[in-house]
Amino acid sequence: MCLTSFQTVIMILAVAAGTQLTRWLPFWLFPEKKDPPAAVLYLGRVLPAAMTGLLVVYCLKGVAWTAVPHGAPELLAIAAVAVLHRWRGNVLLSIAGGTALYMLLVQAVFV
Repeated sequence: MCLTSFQTVIMILAVAAGTQLTRWLPFWLFPEKKDPPAAVLYLGRVLPAAMTGLLVVYCLKGVAWTAVPHGAPELLAIAAVAVLHRWRGNVLLSIAGGTALYMLLVQAVFV
């Protein structure tokens, strides 16, 4: 599909406008001077844990538990993330450390 220059510019402007709208909308709906609704506060409290659980399930959905290595790299990486986060409380360190350990395990140890 070949677009004209005008169509390309319109598409770029539409994507830019949509991106800016999603960036500004929360500040317009919930200004600093007003308290957010109870539902928003509740979601802010429960969604991080729910999303973390969802991501763990998604990451483990393709693991062959009955075949060697029986999910060992995944479980070791999950344990490393938990230990790093408990130890340092730094999300980026936890994610980077778990990812690095997982990549090391699947590329060098459990080949």
